Amino acid sequence: MENTKDLTEHSSRTERKRRDSFGMFDGYDSCSEDTSSSSSSDDSEEEVTPLPSSLPIIKNNGQVYTYPDGKSGMATCEMCGMVGVRDAFYSKTKRFCSVSCSRSYSSNSKKASILARLQGKPPTKKAKVLQKQPLVAKLAAYAQYQATVQNQSKTKTASVPVEGFNWGTYISSNSFSAAPVNCFKHAPMGTCWGDITEGVRVEVPNTDCSLPTKVFWIAGIVKLAGYNALLRYEGFENDSSLDFWCNVCGPDIHPVGWCATSGKPLVPPRTVQHKNTNWKAFLVKRLTGAKTLPPDFSQKVSESMQYPFKPSMRVEVVDKTHLCRTRVAVVDNVIGGRLRLVYEESEDKTDDFWCHMYSPLIHPIGWSRSIGHRFKRSDIAKKQDSHIDAPSHLFAKVKEVESSGEWFKEGMKLEAIDPLNLSAICVATIRKVLADGYLMIGIDGSEAADGSDWFCYHATSPSIFPVGFCEINMIELTPPRGYAKLPFKWFDYLREMGSIAAPVKLFNKEVPNHGFHVAMKLEAVDLMEPRLVCVATVTRIIHRLLRIHFDGWEDEYDQWVDCESPDLYPVGWCQLTGYQLQPPASQSSRDNQSSSSKQKKKSKSQQYKGHKKMSSLQLKEELLDGEEYNFLQGSSDQESNGSASHYIKQEP
Repeated sequence: MENTKDLTEHSSRTERKRRDSFGMFDGYDSCSEDTSSSSSSDDSEEEVTPLPSSLPIIKNNGQVYTYPDGKSGMATCEMCGMVGVRDAFYSKTKRFCSVSCSRSYSSNSKKASILARLQGKPPTKKAKVLQKQPLVAKLAAYAQYQATVQNQSKTKTASVPVEGFNWGTYISSNSFSAAPVNCFKHAPMGTCWGDITEGVRVEVPNTDCSLPTKVFWIAGIVKLAGYNALLRYEGFENDSSLDFWCNVCGPDIHPVGWCATSGKPLVPPRTVQHKNTNWKAFLVKRLTGAKTLPPDFSQKVSESMQYPFKPSMRVEVVDKTHLCRTRVAVVDNVIGGRLRLVYEESEDKTDDFWCHMYSPLIHPIGWSRSIGHRFKRSDIAKKQDSHIDAPSHLFAKVKEVESSGEWFKEGMKLEAIDPLNLSAICVATIRKVLADGYLMIGIDGSEAADGSDWFCYHATSPSIFPVGFCEINMIELTPPRGYAKLPFKWFDYLREMGSIAAPVKLFNKEVPNHGFHVAMKLEAVDLMEPRLVCVATVTRIIHRLLRIHFDGWEDEYDQWVDCESPDLYPVGWCQLTGYQLQPPASQSSRDNQSSSSKQKKKSKSQQYKGHKKMSSLQLKEELLDGEEYNFLQGSSDQESNGSASHYIKQEP
């Protein structure tokens, strides 16, 4: 036994000596893959936990699904009406039986809101049944979900894969490009991403190896797509056969030199092992002068994912049933800076609202009273002891404005994004001027008599525009409902209504160097169903305004969003933060969209298109009195980021 122990210690010391400054094994051949491929290790594949024998089994076409016991766990899908096991239902609130039903409900809610708006009715939550799915399919999804949860609990980072969708495959197979991380200042690493680009070298696990221990090798970034990078092992040159995608902010990507300092072995991939006899010299030649991640990269990632909002904090947030007022809500959960807020009066915690912590829709307690905004008082006489008011410094700050001189006045006309139909920019009116630069806006021709559908925008909001903005930028302007004189002309409308246009100089005309380009991919919140973060594309850019298209869905579901909106995220954000990503809609989902919605869109486009350039000149002369709507091109925010990659120097 003592001899065996001595041999083991001697072997360990020898192994340590054989690693050079790169952390490489000098004698790679002695680490025989053939003789060690059957060995076990801590990093080998985990055993799958067997299914509990107490659960009844349902078999269908050779597939086996578990069916949880107990009738008390039954639920009814709000979309298709299907009754099933509550635990197998989708989302935390268990309102839908599947992702498809959740997405369909969102679409129908949007259609219902638009239709109600056109009919002058308040929006309803009721949605028509689009399709039904077999219960077995839902149980299969539940079985897959269980397996996913079990696998995730064994890994270091939260990752929420979507069955059948992979960003890497989606980007590569279609030659798509993605918006860079530094376009999203509110996202993790958004302000310190720097010049992490193609060519940066990193140390990653070597998967082309059957050694019993986890080993690493150098790889270079071939392509970047948000947080995700397509990597190629050093030594493969132009061979892309083993290229792989991974999240740069993940736990298995390290700067060059990490293996040496951490005592981890660098082992060449088996496929290219025969190409070089001196891999150390090869790496020295390849890496000298190359860039890698900064040594504190993982620490920066961790720090950028710390969020100041905590559960049980109280805030004021817009009332989703009456946009004209706010209510008190309590933070229930925080994921990647996104807050799940539960309205304070909701006893079962199902009446919720999702938004980002920097959203303009949330405010500190007392905000409504301070500016004169409508507020729904809670029936709860005293707040719970565990609840605390969120400190005011945690909320996004708005730009201070000077309202003592020429300022917005009630009755002035403007153009505004309709919060109930974010694909439309509409004719609107200032209905009330509040304190601190806030305005209550109403959509002409669709307002409720009591003003319950007015909505609040700040004077510096990028969602309001001066008269003529749409025509000058060739955007379709939605005229008031029932207005007969088409095509719509602002000059005639103002004269008929006896109104005046809000002065152009009062609007926000600053345009940051945001970095977005048409056709870039990203992950975006469906603001009509703000729980959902979807695969999306930038399809149009007007100064700082972005037209966001949800992949797989018709253009009528597009949304106008500001370039600095906290509801836009880089590709890979959901995987990084553990949020559920909604994949592009399937063909079946598109086929189930109602034909009436298509007909409505067709008639709408026929009715309002065809504006002439002459009317644009007339608007400038007659309405703006020669004052042009010139946007100010701001200095690039990217210039102040500094370098977030480091050069590799050859040691003497």
